[in-house]
Amino acid sequence: MTSFAAPDGTRLAYREVGDGEPVICLPGGPADSRYLGDLGGLSAHRRLILLDLRGTGLSALPADAASYRCDRQVADVEALREHLGLPRADVLAHSGGAHLALRYAARHPRRVGRLALITPGVRAVGVRIDGPMRRARALRRKGEPWFPAAFAALEAITEGTGTGSDWEAIAPFFCGRWDAEARLHHAAGQPVNGEAVAHFTAEGAFDPEATRAALAAFANPVLLLAGEYDLNSPPEAVTECAGLFPRASLVEQPGAGHYPWMDDPGRFVATVSAFLG
Repeated sequence: MTSFAAPDGTRLAYREVGDGEPVICLPGGPADSRYLGDLGGLSAHRRLILLDLRGTGLSALPADAASYRCDRQVADVEALREHLGLPRADVLAHSGGAHLALRYAARHPRRVGRLALITPGVRAVGVRIDGPMRRARALRRKGEPWFPAAFAALEAITEGTGTGSDWEAIAPFFCGRWDAEARLHHAAGQPVNGEAVAHFTAEGAFDPEATRAALAAFANPVLLLAGEYDLNSPPEAVTECAGLFPRASLVEQPGAGHYPWMDDPGRFVATVSAFLG
């Protein structure tokens, strides 16, 4: 791991995997970036710069917990770009990391080359995901042996009566296949710093109207990759997000959940490497 100082002095860590032109990779969660692995082999095409957001992985805890807020971490991404000596950087973000990438691209459009959003969170641009949307995606899995219990848990959560065990029970819906490898990977991607999670989306973290306006002028290519089965970022919501950009490419990966590089690495890498060039 390598580290650098954020503007407030917090030491932030990142991993470098692979060779070639660098691409800054922002994890979701906020969770340890190790769950991204080498993104299914994307490291054979590009040098992945995998950032541990503040308070996660090997990055230090900040002195001020308010600095966990998404918009305030934009400065961390800019500090990483400067640390790497890049005039501008390609950026790849997964899940909740897309909130940070969207806010970064809105604030520093000239510092971003290509932007790849993988099963992205969409709250930063005000796209709404509702219960019926998730339910419709879930019903595509009704032939799975785990479906009855997982669907009952999803219904409880949608109705506002869900418990912690219900959230654990819906985990299969996030994966294109639910085997031992998927179980381990899903567990590894869960956040452990509850304070970082709570503050990341705190009041003021997002300004959808201003972010939408800025992204409407973002001139560079954007890839939005959705998973066919993804309940977290349903393809309908990702499609709406794609419409905010002048030069967006939308891809729905068949049979994929929230971690498409795990479900079909070959297809995922072919799509993303072709986009990044």
